Amino acid sequence: MIKSLRGTAVAAIVLAGTAIGANAQAITMATGQQGGSWYPVGGAIKAIVERELPDVSMTVTPGAGVSNVVGVEAGRFQIAFANSISTVDSLSGKEPFRQPTTNVCNIGILYPQYFQIVTLAESGIKTVADIKGKRLTTQQLGNTGEFLTRELLSTADLTFDDLGSVAHTSYSDSASQMKDGHADIFTLGSSLPTGSVMDLASARDIALLNVDEETFKHFKDQNAAFQLREVPAGAYPGFDETVHAISYDTHMVAPCDSDGELVKAVLGAIADNIDSFASVTKSMADLTVEEMATDIGVPFHPAAKEFYAERGVAGME
Repeated sequence: MIKSLRGTAVAAIVLAGTAIGANAQAITMATGQQGGSWYPVGGAIKAIVERELPDVSMTVTPGAGVSNVVGVEAGRFQIAFANSISTVDSLSGKEPFRQPTTNVCNIGILYPQYFQIVTLAESGIKTVADIKGKRLTTQQLGNTGEFLTRELLSTADLTFDDLGSVAHTSYSDSASQMKDGHADIFTLGSSLPTGSVMDLASARDIALLNVDEETFKHFKDQNAAFQLREVPAGAYPGFDETVHAISYDTHMVAPCDSDGELVKAVLGAIADNIDSFASVTKSMADLTVEEMATDIGVPFHPAAKEFYAERGVAGME
């Protein structure tokens, strides 16, 4: 059941965004590509917020982990989905960011993300070095998954130039390329399981490349937000072994100087309706307010701190 967001969150939320009519306000929220988990989760947030606040119109737009942070910094998005590792890198202007961000604040963790290195079982790819000469499909520049793919290849002294072909496209199109035999390996950063990989696994036998400790250390040395998590057997149809994957967290960001009541309304929509979000992605099934308030090294939006303090989270006073 959708619980009410009305109360303090309503008091000033109508001040947020750009006016689109006498009483309506427009909010833009950047999410991710269709075929991933961010876009439908963003749609669920939109449905709850607009149902409870009829004077607010929220546009959910596709985006990517890196470009969303840049868009928040530039003031194009009032709310955006991001990856913890990318947002941490943005604070210092580390590649792929061109300069440090100064107006991007964390508002809450949603769930873990996995950098998935999906291969056709028949491809014979067992190590990163085996990717040489193979056909890769991944995301466009500006996506965290694309950036991580380049980093992964560098651990075996490889670049995109060493591959047979490289396609930069959506999750759904990548899955189609793999199903049709036009690609050997599909890399992406998303929740577990991912819809596009589920679709692929229903048509072809797949495998996931295991990340060893040495490869993980390469990533961890660059960004402390990286974690090594297990992808359990059975995560996808026909996938019968447990492997390790590079992992990080999906979180939401907003301009640090943005309207605080909008931030509280969005956080309330999530915290009070976990069951609704669990039906969109299982990764959110056990989400708690305390987990949402996890410190990832990115400054919290002042309104987010207030929200968590009001919900009784320790250390947010």
